[in-house]
Amino acid sequence: MPEPTLDVTGWTCPAPLRETPRIVMGHGGGGALSAELVQQIFAPAFGGDILAQLGDSAALTLGGVRLAFSTDSYVVRPLFFPGGSIGDLAVNGTVNDLAMSGARAAYLSCGFILEEGIETSVLARVAEAMGAAARAARVEVATGDTKVVEAGHGDGIYLNTAGIGLIPADVDLRPQRVVPGDVVIVSGDIGVHGVAIMSVREGLEFGVEIESDCAALGGLVETMLAVTPDLHALRDPTRGGLAAALNEIAAASGTGIALQERAVPIPPTVSNACAILGLDPMYVANEGKLVAFVPRAHADAVLDAMQAHPLGAGAAVIGEVVEAHPGMVVAHTALGGTRVVDLPVGEQLPRIC
Repeated sequence: MPEPTLDVTGWTCPAPLRETPRIVMGHGGGGALSAELVQQIFAPAFGGDILAQLGDSAALTLGGVRLAFSTDSYVVRPLFFPGGSIGDLAVNGTVNDLAMSGARAAYLSCGFILEEGIETSVLARVAEAMGAAARAARVEVATGDTKVVEAGHGDGIYLNTAGIGLIPADVDLRPQRVVPGDVVIVSGDIGVHGVAIMSVREGLEFGVEIESDCAALGGLVETMLAVTPDLHALRDPTRGGLAAALNEIAAASGTGIALQERAVPIPPTVSNACAILGLDPMYVANEGKLVAFVPRAHADAVLDAMQAHPLGAGAAVIGEVVEAHPGMVVAHTALGGTRVVDLPVGEQLPRIC
């Protein structure tokens, strides 16, 4: 009897090689593959000093006024999940990108790409969710566009939102301002959004429903800036999670970041779910959290103000910026060791925003 053979022709690698002639899912994950697209294709094609700063939003001066400008696309699956929907994400995600520049969002645009055959009732639910989220964030959807693609050439609804907002004259938030001695603060529990999406997508039950943390962070940022406008940098750790956000800041500032792993707030539900799924919470996406780099002299006051705000009640100091290991993030573990927290190559959970 001949020995069975193993047919591997249909197999795919979950961690694709970095040299890829075609786009893979990891290119949209906010990690190293995404960075390579920007650095090797988009930045050389577009040029420009503003784009080269690679912030969550672009800080512009137009007619003597400082503006923040941002755009983002949303392809989340499923369209509705515990704690939100693609409509909530489309508003809050762009509002938050503007807030990371210190701007209060003013106006949004919205582009709908609809797949032929989707129920109009589903579209109405998404539009209603967007309207409610916009009103809660005190922002107006001022213009938009709609396109329809043939059945089988989309996934129900894709959204794009762009937004503009005003940056106060005394605010200058960018990674290049981060310096050794800065205190690193996260606004609350991490990993909640990504686990909420995965639990619904895969039909998993963890004994308690996990809801997305999707929220608009403009009010929290205003509270922080009221303490001092001299915050150095803010970032919302969406795709690629907290690990990607910290690595981006370390690379852009040329500094090292030292974390206290035990100080990172990870709720038991997320920790347990990640253990079952084989995920690292540090790399799981968030949609209602921020990480702040604050001068040490203001850190205690900023932390107190964050904890007094509903969206920062779980805020915690998780580390500091150091001169050692520039461009790297290192975590001190509960067992007294250290580990490097790398930039992810692709993403653990695709289609989460």
